[in-house]
Amino acid sequence: MAGGRTDAGGVLLDTAALSTAATAPAAARAGLDKPFSLYLDLVRIAAACAVVMAHFGYFRIFDDRQIARIADLGREAVIAFFVLSGFVIAYSAEQRKPTLREYVSARCARLYSVALPMLLLAFALAALAAGVLGTQVSDGYQLRKPWLYIPFHLLFLGELWGFVETPPWLLPYWSLNYEAWYYVLFGAVCYLKGRMRLLGAAVFALMGPKLWLLLPLWVSGVFLYRWQKTHRIGLCAARAGWSATLVLLAIWAWYDPEPALRKVALAAWPFSGMRMGSADRVLADYLVGMLVLANFACARHAGFGLLLRAARPIRVLSAHTFILYLSHSIVICACQALITFRRGDPAVLLGLALAIILAAAVLQPFTEVLQRRLRR
Repeated sequence: MAGGRTDAGGVLLDTAALSTAATAPAAARAGLDKPFSLYLDLVRIAAACAVVMAHFGYFRIFDDRQIARIADLGREAVIAFFVLSGFVIAYSAEQRKPTLREYVSARCARLYSVALPMLLLAFALAALAAGVLGTQVSDGYQLRKPWLYIPFHLLFLGELWGFVETPPWLLPYWSLNYEAWYYVLFGAVCYLKGRMRLLGAAVFALMGPKLWLLLPLWVSGVFLYRWQKTHRIGLCAARAGWSATLVLLAIWAWYDPEPALRKVALAAWPFSGMRMGSADRVLADYLVGMLVLANFACARHAGFGLLLRAARPIRVLSAHTFILYLSHSIVICACQALITFRRGDPAVLLGLALAIILAAAVLQPFTEVLQRRLRR
């Protein structure tokens, strides 16, 4: 959820790579034109907002009636981020042709420019709330050993094999534990030569079963990028297919088959001594991933030229999706620690939404400066 911007996820999506499609030669734009890149940015904005809405339910900001009425599409949004990430990394690798050194520099700078300050901020605020206010902090045991857990999370080890660890007040961080290792695997496969490519097998083995399960979703974005360069869908068929995917997503949200599919996945999980953790929704994830792939494939040829009129605000908003994705849970947890409010109160919902937006707007310039320095 995924240089430039994020997938969010990111899920960390390189929007700078997308925006260059508008000025690149026609041959380079064969796989990604500007209307489609703007559409992907809109998807990222919508997906980030869906995650925030889902956590309004998870953290019990919504009341029970609102939770029942408002579709929870947070997980579906993360799956869209995974597919987006694979797509854009494939685009960047082909069009920019970076060296291994440049690839590693760009990925690390983009990840750590947001993950590092958000991780330090989450630990600091959670420790302050626990120590001064006596707040009960989920995963608070980590606060007693920051010297161990902060490096642990900076290496994105929280979902490898038997680990199921999320930083305090940073619930969305779980997806970065997948995303970062998919970046490493892609770099090993695409940039290493000769016997050094065996490191790719070592990375794959290190990732463990949970990351293996969701890897096809990320890789599907890579294959979609390559497929849509050489295949075309007619305008009417593309628009009909795009509309159909939205209808199917609405039906999915209405009937919500995910809990039943989760039970099937848990029953089939062969590692009795290892929790599935965030991979327990894998069967639903695959179905949603197919909808996302179909939506993107159709959107590529659906003729969304009208988006060009709103290019600037779309780009500006999409630039904030990664910081919004990570920071909103810190804002929610901090507000819950400081203020007692009535669940579902419209004033509370509006105030919290504004606080989340303000935090993202304030933090975004700082992360951009940090990213440039990390690249250097």
